[in-house]
Amino acid sequence: MYLSECDSTNTRLKQLLATGQAPDYIYAGYQTAGRGQTGNGWESERGKNLTCSIRLPAISHWPLALSSFELNVRVSVAVHRMVSQQLTANSQQLTIKWPNDIYWKDKKLAGILVENAIIGNEVRYAIAGIGLNVNQTEFRSDAPNPISLRQITGREQDIDELMKRLYDEVQKATEEDVWDYYRAHLYRREGYWPYVEREVSTEPTMNANSQEPIAKSLFRARIEDVLPTGELVLRDEEGKERIYHFKQVRYVV
Repeated sequence: MYLSECDSTNTRLKQLLATGQAPDYIYAGYQTAGRGQTGNGWESERGKNLTCSIRLPAISHWPLALSSFELNVRVSVAVHRMVSQQLTANSQQLTIKWPNDIYWKDKKLAGILVENAIIGNEVRYAIAGIGLNVNQTEFRSDAPNPISLRQITGREQDIDELMKRLYDEVQKATEEDVWDYYRAHLYRREGYWPYVEREVSTEPTMNANSQEPIAKSLFRARIEDVLPTGELVLRDEEGKERIYHFKQVRYVV
């Protein structure tokens, strides 16, 4: 289902799920209240980007114990695979930044927000909200590092076709290799890189990071693993293992 404008595709799809008449996906030319992780906004110029929500497949057959993070892994892999096909020669620079952003080099190309509802022993729904920068060439918000497919490739992309390809990839993202794929394509997966520990905050990332003192908690580490429950496992230059939940650590980009 295509909408020229809506508040949030995730919100609209949830409303339709409640009526029992939900489509497989919704994408919009413009969102007036697009959302990211923990309340972050998502800048998107009208008609320039892919902002969509997809009902995740076969949810009634997935184990109840399937964590929200595993859903994030599956969707991250689907987005990465679809975008890789578009970038061809440039795809080697495309990575998945823990937990579920899609990066090209050191710039953010796409963000993902997975929402599900569990009532008793039943998974009522799971929705993947995805924002992919496609044809926008100027970004005016204070988001620190956005980039679009057009900026990378130098050519305009067909948003309708991207939506179809993305939906197909999400349907296939139930394969056993998704975890291997996710780990193999992690951002900064090799070598030691700077990180900053932070207090857990519910503020949007772009606001919380702006005033954070870096020097007090800066350290260098390499990625050891990402646990099935979503924690990032790092090993610092002194050999100490460090395990972080989402928002407890951030990359220095």
